[in-house]
Amino acid sequence: MSGGAGTATDTLVGFLHRLAFDDLPAPVVERTAALFLDWLGSAWAGRNARPVAALEAFAQAMGPAAGPSECLTHRQRTSPYFAALVNGAASHVVEQDDLHNASVVHPATVVFPAALAAAQAVGASGRALVLAAVVGYEMATRVGAFLGRSHYRVFHTTGTAGTLGAAAAVGRLLDLDAEAYRHALGSAGTEAAGLWEFLRDAADSKQLHTAKAAADGLLAAWTARAGLTGARQILEGPQGMAAGMSTDADPARLVEGLGTRWAVLETSLKYHASCRHTHPAADALLQAMARHGLKAGDIRRVTARVHQAAVDVLGPVTDPRTVHQSKFSMGFVLGLVATRGHAAVTDFDPASLADPAVRAFMPRVEMVVDPEVDRRYPAEWIGVVEVETVDGRRIVERVEVPKGDPGNFLDRAELEDKVRRLAAFGGGVRPEEVETAIRRAWRLPDEPHVRDWLAPADRTAAAG
Repeated sequence: MSGGAGTATDTLVGFLHRLAFDDLPAPVVERTAALFLDWLGSAWAGRNARPVAALEAFAQAMGPAAGPSECLTHRQRTSPYFAALVNGAASHVVEQDDLHNASVVHPATVVFPAALAAAQAVGASGRALVLAAVVGYEMATRVGAFLGRSHYRVFHTTGTAGTLGAAAAVGRLLDLDAEAYRHALGSAGTEAAGLWEFLRDAADSKQLHTAKAAADGLLAAWTARAGLTGARQILEGPQGMAAGMSTDADPARLVEGLGTRWAVLETSLKYHASCRHTHPAADALLQAMARHGLKAGDIRRVTARVHQAAVDVLGPVTDPRTVHQSKFSMGFVLGLVATRGHAAVTDFDPASLADPAVRAFMPRVEMVVDPEVDRRYPAEWIGVVEVETVDGRRIVERVEVPKGDPGNFLDRAELEDKVRRLAAFGGGVRPEEVETAIRRAWRLPDEPHVRDWLAPADRTAAAG
């Protein structure tokens, strides 16, 4: 990808191309299986969303009627490209997919759709899928960190850096040689896109970003195998991604801790079904209410002390008009927490969007940038809320490690329960299929193949 030897890009690409499964520490392998299971639940939960239906219709019109790769939404089999497209959209709808803190990238929703689709097409094992996923997480998160905070203010980093992560993962599954691997990443970088403007209009672009990142990363790797060349300096070149998309890019972030720090171990699972920027404040408000015996009616005002990126992403959503947009409203999410004690996937529906109690709480919430919270972001996502009660008390609560962060991770039972709830929310997946998938996911490195996570549609209909 880079013209000169010894650059940060060369070091990263060379490391990921040479990385072998036996190089992975046991905790990395185990955590990758957990992240895959979490991703499956998110993909199942998003199956009925309107943006996913639109992309499914496109896939059915443009793609083959059968193929080696699964759409996890309605059990179709299709080409790897269209399976990656649909699964990438579905797993990003309910806002329960994982997040890598330091890069602010959602790796699972772009890496796993592409890697699973490719692995099914080439007959790869679970062991190969695990290695590909680790490679994809490393690439996506390191590119996201490289592009910096200035990039995230305008660009949805999951869509941009995620395209390279998907390409890196698929490139390993296709066993690309070193030169083709570099070309795949160059093509992925020139495809990378995703702008935050959609939030102002409650548009569906967020799912399009992840769908295209997964599918385009796969496209970049597949065409590189066929001989398509890509830019060799796509990250650091004078007209590359950093030049066009960032003002604070730092090549050192591409290689910091390479081989000793692992992105999968630094990735958080989502506890609340909303934008990750709302989670620290939600946890802090829950803590304040529990410690002081507060109910929603006891609270006059809540000030969430946040990092600047939270204001950048959540600030435009002052009056959420759709269920998905409500997940990006700090007022709405804290309104759910205050009135119901949680912000679960089932709390985000049209009835909740119109709930008078939640709506009444929203004007009581404001966000302000806290210098310390902002300084420690994105490596740390600290939650601080100031609560003013109707009887005049001022309560300050602070959460250093939100639920789901690596330092406060979900245990196996909590993760399995989350996946069951997500599958039930989406419907269409039988309980016995969920249990089989849970068992297979935990033993992913030992699986001889990664096909058939759900029975095909015709078998399901026959069984019913």
